[in-house]
Amino acid sequence: MSFFEELKRRNVFRVGVAYIVASWVLLQVAELVLEAIKAPEWVLLTMLMFVVLGFIAAMIIAWAYEMTPDGIKRESEVEREESITRETAARLDRITIGLLVAVVAIMLVERFVLEPTISSDPAQTQLAAPATPVLEQKELAATSANSIAVLPFVAMSSGPDDEYFADGLTEEILNALAQLPELLITARTSSFSFKGQDLQVQEIAEKLGVQNIVEGSVRRSGDRLRVTAQLVRAVDGFHVWSETYDSTSGDTIEVQEDIAEKIAVAMNVVMDEGKRETMRASGLRDVEAFISLQKARELYQKAHGLDGDFTTLRGANRLYEEVLARVPAYPPALEEHADYYTHILNNDASGIAMPGVTAEEVASAQGLMLADISNALENARNFTEQNRMEIDLFFLSGNWRGIPTRIQRYLESSDCSEPTWSQQFAVPFMDAGAYADRIHQITECDPLSTTSWFNESRARVWAGDADEALRLALKGMEVAPGGWLPFAVNWALTAKGEFEELDNAIGNNFVHEDVILASHIHRLAAMGETKEIPALLAKLREKDVKSGFRDVMVSAHIGDLEATNHWAAIADQHPFGAQALLGLVIWCMCGAPWDLEVTPNFATALEEAGLTWPPPSPIKWPLKDW
Repeated sequence: MSFFEELKRRNVFRVGVAYIVASWVLLQVAELVLEAIKAPEWVLLTMLMFVVLGFIAAMIIAWAYEMTPDGIKRESEVEREESITRETAARLDRITIGLLVAVVAIMLVERFVLEPTISSDPAQTQLAAPATPVLEQKELAATSANSIAVLPFVAMSSGPDDEYFADGLTEEILNALAQLPELLITARTSSFSFKGQDLQVQEIAEKLGVQNIVEGSVRRSGDRLRVTAQLVRAVDGFHVWSETYDSTSGDTIEVQEDIAEKIAVAMNVVMDEGKRETMRASGLRDVEAFISLQKARELYQKAHGLDGDFTTLRGANRLYEEVLARVPAYPPALEEHADYYTHILNNDASGIAMPGVTAEEVASAQGLMLADISNALENARNFTEQNRMEIDLFFLSGNWRGIPTRIQRYLESSDCSEPTWSQQFAVPFMDAGAYADRIHQITECDPLSTTSWFNESRARVWAGDADEALRLALKGMEVAPGGWLPFAVNWALTAKGEFEELDNAIGNNFVHEDVILASHIHRLAAMGETKEIPALLAKLREKDVKSGFRDVMVSAHIGDLEATNHWAAIADQHPFGAQALLGLVIWCMCGAPWDLEVTPNFATALEEAGLTWPPPSPIKWPLKDW
């Protein structure tokens, strides 16, 4: 008998297979238990070492010993005619089949129970979120077959940074795919709004107006990394592509890049080295940096509520600095890092209180802001980003020469980004309707962004389409509430002359008493009624909320030219005065809030930009006679 046949007779192969399957089941269960109790990684590694040593021992025992009716004996002591290896083989086969069933059960539990996925239960969907889609069904049907939303990957482990790690990995994939012109990628704000929600793929796709969804999960244990990713066709739930990566944290960048490229290929994008390089250049390519970036953006978004919060913004900036220490000159981090200094300068020039901000921070803000934006522009990764940053840098520096040309270039583009400060020029002084059409593109690719709905609604008021402005503002309040959208509702109702509805909206949409008082003053001014305004003004001035910006809008609306001229002349002398005054023009919606001759610096900046004064007044203010 050959050696191979003898191995089969003694069931060495069957013992080996049964041992391997049993070991896999043991290690999978152990990993789940040890992860739940947060055991150190060495515990699982020690178990793995014993399993490997046990395999060697099992093979030796299977060769040298045999099961008999009288127990285990050395194989050499068993007569061939008394051997029961065939019966033993049948038992081993049954054991192996049972273990394989356990393997399948564990995989199903891990996939459908322990790993959260988008629910297919309509009842859960109705409880989790409103059923009303952002886009009409006919719009969804018309969307490109290559439209994709990349949902936040689920963090399956509970380390201190694992959720930020999963978010960072998701954003790197999203940014890489967004570089491909063949694909329409939903912006981060909208995709990440579904984080932690348990919704059907079809419902998410309907809300975002896309045809495909990317979802996945991430599990980290020490240096071990498991990433699952899948591309799902929303209309029928078909998995276009899926893959699981078992690797180490050191391979994170390679895993992320491979996922992005394979998704692109699955969407029939023809890849070449140029596209791969563009995708690589879009990201941080540094794990610690993208974890810090996610932490920074969490604080950044928290600070940009209605009230603002300089302490939170300052904390975000410390995290942005961690990002920039690892990946110097990363444009998005530089832009967002500059925002803190912009807020300081704008509030200082506008007479808005800044609790906790020191005189030293105010003095250094302009230099730090311009250094950040200049550095971001110098390292812009493509022409679109360069043009956007040029507009923002020109606005922030006060050198507005050439801005209309760059804004026109932006209006002719089609990407899903907006220069932060372009609307201050485009809406009051250029073509508000064309700008609203351009922002509509952003609303479509970022439909759950409050800012997009607000900017489009405000531009529609300036363009003279109050009906559409109100529709957009109310729709925004429904699908992406928050931010400045209540003001957009107010403006649209004021422009339409629907003052009873405006009165109700003010009561329903605002909670701060100073904002409510100012809003009612604006309402009465638009109605031309003066009787109640003095009492409301007295109450407003009693409030301990300093805001020259708000006060000058109130003064303009009630026809107090002396007060607006006084404030504007003071602001004009500030290093950031022209920028603050330009912001007031778009917010006031009242044409010329002051006489141009009292603001010579602002007048010079307007002239250099080729912009004419006064701008139109999209809302009629009967008490304002200039």
